[in-house]
Amino acid sequence: MRTDPAETGRTPGADAAGDSERQGERGERGERLSLWRRWRAWLPFVARPLRHGIVIFIVLLIVEYLVVPELVGASKDLYLLGRVNAFWLAAGVILEAWSLFCYGLLTQTMLPPGAHNPGLSRLFRIDLAAAAVAHVIPAGTLGSAAVGYKLFTAEGIKGHDATVMMAAKGLGSTVVLNVLLWLSLVVSIPLAGFHPIYVTVAITGAVIMLAVAALAFGFIRGARHASRILHFVGDRIPGMSGDRLERALLDAASSLSALARDRRTLVMSLTWATLNWLLDAASLWCFVAAFGRFVNPVELFAAYGIANVAGALPLTPAGLGVIDSLAPLLLVSFGVTRSVATLGVLAWRLVNFWLPIPAGAIAYVSLKVPRGAGLKAWRAAMSALLARPGPDEPPEGPG
Repeated sequence: MRTDPAETGRTPGADAAGDSERQGERGERGERLSLWRRWRAWLPFVARPLRHGIVIFIVLLIVEYLVVPELVGASKDLYLLGRVNAFWLAAGVILEAWSLFCYGLLTQTMLPPGAHNPGLSRLFRIDLAAAAVAHVIPAGTLGSAAVGYKLFTAEGIKGHDATVMMAAKGLGSTVVLNVLLWLSLVVSIPLAGFHPIYVTVAITGAVIMLAVAALAFGFIRGARHASRILHFVGDRIPGMSGDRLERALLDAASSLSALARDRRTLVMSLTWATLNWLLDAASLWCFVAAFGRFVNPVELFAAYGIANVAGALPLTPAGLGVIDSLAPLLLVSFGVTRSVATLGVLAWRLVNFWLPIPAGAIAYVSLKVPRGAGLKAWRAAMSALLARPGPDEPPEGPG
């Protein structure tokens, strides 16, 4: 049965025109999809160098406008080096070493019950090697987590136990720093007055703590957004995955709840975490004292805590440039002269930031070399040296 075009209200050729338009639209859409697929194939090769370039540009800006001015200003005050107190310098180095040692004790304490314990010496060297990585690359937390995970598992600790311990240790240490900072701010207000930066720091710390709490709460409740965030982070850690990180944080949450019930372990963990931060701040106090200025400890910890919270932002390796410039400014606001504050902080950062890099490299090599291999190699070299004929002795020949 044929239909009259007049009955349908269509004009002859309208269907053909519509089909051609639809085909044209499909052709354009196909071209756009094809173009997007080609761009998508090249996107990883473009995005990674672009991201690295942006990070390097930010680091250069921070070095140019924060680090270099501090070094130039410090060069004008080098005359103070002739009056530096060697006792306080030595005390600062010793306190910094004790701070790192307490972090190793925190690692040992946070190992889950029943987990393999390779010994404090090896745990300390693993923490030192991971810290060296964090001091070299921007956003070094991910890199140090990857190195720490590989070294912990190489020592016989199960991957699950290592991940739980690292997550619980990182969260707990961050909480302890913020609590100590808030306490120092509250105490320092009657002593030194109110500073506008206190509001910024308090808000920043509160936002960080609320973000961590919201992530943990949403994750435990099964929120999709929290799970996506964890998968995004976990998939970018070498040797890790989003699923593994998700399971690890669930286990870390249960471990922290179990830790809260185990008062002895809780007290020891809080003690080592607190001493880690306090001894590091005490090291800064000693380096400032070495240049003849004895700062109020509460005010110094307020400056130390604010600088470390700001330096925790993943812009530069371990807050390079941020802590180095912000800490002297805060110390000056507490009455320390600019020259003493700058030289004291730079001397402290030499031990706090730069020294762990070669020390961590040595620690990493010592962990990779089999036990006793160095002594055996030395004995073999000495035996070969002693077995050589002297200059007056003829070489041994046949018969």
